[in-house]
Amino acid sequence: MRRPTLEDVARRAGVSRSTVSRVINGEPGVSAEVAERARKAVAELGYVPNQAARRLVTHRSGAVAVVVTEPRRRLFVDPVFDGLLHGIRGELLRHGAQLVLLFVEEDDDYARVAHFLSGGHVDGALLFSLRADDPLPGMIDRLDLPAVFGGRPVLGPGRWGRGHTYVGADDRGGAAEAVRHLRSLGRRRIGTITGPLDQVSSLDRLDGYRDVLPDAPPRMVVEGDYSREGGADAMAVLLGRCPDLDAVFVASDKMASGALQVLRERGRAVPEDVAVVGFDDLASIAEATDPPLTTVRQDTEEMGRLMARLLFDDTRDDRGAPAGRAPASVVTPTRLVLRKSA
Repeated sequence: MRRPTLEDVARRAGVSRSTVSRVINGEPGVSAEVAERARKAVAELGYVPNQAARRLVTHRSGAVAVVVTEPRRRLFVDPVFDGLLHGIRGELLRHGAQLVLLFVEEDDDYARVAHFLSGGHVDGALLFSLRADDPLPGMIDRLDLPAVFGGRPVLGPGRWGRGHTYVGADDRGGAAEAVRHLRSLGRRRIGTITGPLDQVSSLDRLDGYRDVLPDAPPRMVVEGDYSREGGADAMAVLLGRCPDLDAVFVASDKMASGALQVLRERGRAVPEDVAVVGFDDLASIAEATDPPLTTVRQDTEEMGRLMARLLFDDTRDDRGAPAGRAPASVVTPTRLVLRKSA
């Protein structure tokens, strides 16, 4: 049996070849009744577009790169990244696009990734976990490749990214809400465990803590690394600096689980002696800790969907042609989820 063609679909639907093409490509200008006939004919004939031919005409690969500057061994056990990736996959599937995952783990990887992105293999890129002075934003600019960043990119010390489309949670507002809640409980010696301070999310969450406690001494701030072990180590340091600590805001649920373990080992009751608030609202962690963790919720799956959606807004106009415009960035809301740790 020969493979059905676009002309076969057009004959079956009783419409022109160009009309079927517009329906398949999701272009406007086709009535609902005609579009339904065309889609029915596609299904009945089992028509599959010739992607190689389509790429020659549209100059589109049908693939999107997800570029991550984190060790892969850490990311594949990270529920935050899993939520983001799940949202991205769902939106790409809706657009009929493939996902290509690229890791930057060493300095030499930047050249390899740049070479791949410049080769026309993908229509755009979604980028995560950028740090201060990361060359990726500049590289994307030089390649003139549509891109959306996970969080606001930092171009250097004190220089915030401008002109780059990004999707991020309200890290600063969520952190401030967490610390205000601890204050409302009557806690007065409130410390914080931050994420890596070369990442925007960590800096914003620290700024939210300082918005509520501008006079907090430096000894009340300990840097972590977004891992459970890092949270445990930071909690031990914080208790050593401030033995009468009565509350702590921890910049991730994974770190908070490590902090709770250390408090338990040191004989500190939670929340009676030390109240604890995390950030992320990862059910696999927040609902499983002892006691269950009060935390700031960010919808990582929705953030992933938004990133992919904004990328497609940037890569095509209403007729499916390159748009040549950068869509607006999005900051998604957060909310405090109360459980028993605070």
